[in-house]
Amino acid sequence: MTRTGSIPAVLERAKALVGPSLRRAVELLSPELRPLAAYHLGWCDADGRPSADDGGKGVRPALAILSAEAVGAHQAYGVPGGVAVELVHNFSLIHDDVIDEDAERRHRPTVWSLFGIGRAVIVGDAMQALAQQVILDPKLLGLVPELAGDDLSAASAARCIADATAEMIAGQALDMAFEAVPTVDVEGCLAMEAGKTGALLGCASSIGAVLAGAPEGSVAALKRFGVELGMAFQAVDDLLGIWGDPVATGKPASSDLRQHKKTLPVAAALAAGGALAEELAGLLCESRLEERQVSRAAGLVETLGGREAAGEEAERRLGSALAALEDADLTPSAHDELVEVARFVVDREH
Repeated sequence: MTRTGSIPAVLERAKALVGPSLRRAVELLSPELRPLAAYHLGWCDADGRPSADDGGKGVRPALAILSAEAVGAHQAYGVPGGVAVELVHNFSLIHDDVIDEDAERRHRPTVWSLFGIGRAVIVGDAMQALAQQVILDPKLLGLVPELAGDDLSAASAARCIADATAEMIAGQALDMAFEAVPTVDVEGCLAMEAGKTGALLGCASSIGAVLAGAPEGSVAALKRFGVELGMAFQAVDDLLGIWGDPVATGKPASSDLRQHKKTLPVAAALAAGGALAEELAGLLCESRLEERQVSRAAGLVETLGGREAAGEEAERRLGSALAALEDADLTPSAHDELVEVARFVVDREH
């Protein structure tokens, strides 16, 4: 497979396909909210001047495009799904930054830190609503009608988006609740992450096939691939949230520990038990951690096996995702690109 640097070529191809429709969708927002969405997506700076930032990796739109191609459909069937999942994903990021009080994302000030919490909340709400609008009426994106899917497929895709969004929000609620308790077991952590990340990746990986009216078996296999990939994605995110390079991630080192998040490495470390696990639990109960305490907590998580456990979980979930692809009759080229995207997700450094 050809690559652009270390980035799978399909990510750039999907951006070229979905990007213009995503911009067209954002133009449908009210004049008060449009600049905030454009800023968050990396299209302009805080003053509205065009920016060279491309707004992220684009994994979800690529999965939507590939899910259509995987069942032998034209790539255009995946475009409304790619736009919708990208809108939902980015609405969640804007709200997450408010919840976590993060002042920086992708090396730029976050929406709330620039424009205020109220405006950040409302633009996120608007992007969530817009995702449903473009799925139910793809003509808003200027697509050729015969490649926009039928009403029944659009309704099924809208249900896919709605269900994934509800699961994602429930997962986020659990994540917040975990910050206030001393320990979380690995099973509970994985259940939270299945909702927080797995659900939307499952939707992204199947929504193009849904819009193309593909057989249920193929849709189910693609969704299972996406859910498992989402779990691998989150396990890697959890590792980066503690040990990631701030230059690459755009966030401070050990940011998850500062926010008392019970991510997978932390849950696995706490499950080890003993005096060191008790010390870690005590640190995470502190209202505010000093830098030396953050460093100590990161060291304890690694010593207790949390880092290794999360890495193993990422690899295991990747294996499960790839196995799911073998349960469906997919076009060989799309199958291979799905595999490439999956491996990129697990091997990434940001």
